Amino acid sequence: MQAENKKNNTNNIKTLSFGCRLNALESEKIQRMLAPHISAAIVVNTCAVTAEAERQSGQAVRRIARENPNAPIFVTGCAVTRNPELFSQIPNTVCVHNREKLNLDAYATGINQATCNNTVPTIENFNQSDTKLSKQFVQIQNGCNHNCAYCITRALRGPSVSFEYADILADIQAGITNGFNEIVLTGVDIASYVKKSGDKVMLLSDLCRALLNDVPDIKRLRLSSVDPAVPDIAKIIDMIKSEPRMMPHMHFSMQSGSDTILKSMGRRHNAQIVRDLVARGNGKITFSWDIICGFPGETEELFQETLDLVRETKPIKIHAFPFSPRPGTPAADMQHQVNRAVSKERVRIINDAANANRIEFMRTQLGKTVQVLVEENNIARCPHDITVKIDGGPVKARTICEIKLIDIIDDYFVGKVVYN
Repeated sequence: MQAENKKNNTNNIKTLSFGCRLNALESEKIQRMLAPHISAAIVVNTCAVTAEAERQSGQAVRRIARENPNAPIFVTGCAVTRNPELFSQIPNTVCVHNREKLNLDAYATGINQATCNNTVPTIENFNQSDTKLSKQFVQIQNGCNHNCAYCITRALRGPSVSFEYADILADIQAGITNGFNEIVLTGVDIASYVKKSGDKVMLLSDLCRALLNDVPDIKRLRLSSVDPAVPDIAKIIDMIKSEPRMMPHMHFSMQSGSDTILKSMGRRHNAQIVRDLVARGNGKITFSWDIICGFPGETEELFQETLDLVRETKPIKIHAFPFSPRPGTPAADMQHQVNRAVSKERVRIINDAANANRIEFMRTQLGKTVQVLVEENNIARCPHDITVKIDGGPVKARTICEIKLIDIIDDYFVGKVVYN
């Protein structure tokens, strides 16, 4: 790898990420790591959560390699870890296992495998524009210790590893220095965060409390997807209700609302736990869910249990998707597989129910003044993570401002800046 002596050449390390926000965050870390050592390269961080995600990852790498014959292409992430043969035959690609993706030596060793000109690599065609984030995502852990029947992630990312508090604190302080007003804690399974120091144990709620105490300049702190079975979930909900800097919205990795299906999936929560958590929020917290439709054995009656729970507890958004059997997982070989057309129809039904919940909630917010975080082009996010289009003159990105919610169009608010 050729060292860059005079500058950190991040603009010539291009990245493309599939799947979760964690992949995008890790791609940024890889970009910064490689920049001082190579003049040009492309990094593709792949996803294998579904067969479609894996297919899209492979398709993108083949296209990028075809359009950039003189650039080394580092391919990492879950899809290449699961199926390296799919990518290793593509010209100029260097496959990097998930466990080595933040190890510079893996890239230094692998680049010699690329058939392009490693001395003067050039990127000829890369049209993926970098997303300008309004929030700073901070990784607090990696991996997972659980055995959900449908999930390949544990095999591809390994067991859960919680990051040191000092490292998390440094990442957040850097984000604040760089002008970010909202911090989002993320990872593969942040519910499993635990750090021990002597007799003291720091869980996720303790981490949040310590960060808010140690970094008073954090204006907004938000959690990414959370398993409802997190050990200290009640403390987290109580903290959100009492601490205005904690955003009043939680995303649960629910997967189903049927106890029968949840047990078959190997999940650790049940419907009553979720009812209790929503009740504990006491209307001050909104929720969104992930839902898998058409898991093996999901009859119409069991699907109805999920739909009934959606209508009862009223999550305002659901990321619903049809079950995708992943080879190597127990669910792939289960009996009573559900027809994919049926699964897709259930996705539509669940999304329609969640959309109705969101509109019902949004109507209760009209006329209120709320703090929003501005993203780009006068698009902002309210504390409940709903889009707000700001009517009027331009407002600078990453700004937190007071907005009066005056209208609803489709699934977003329209608001006006309130000047003090």
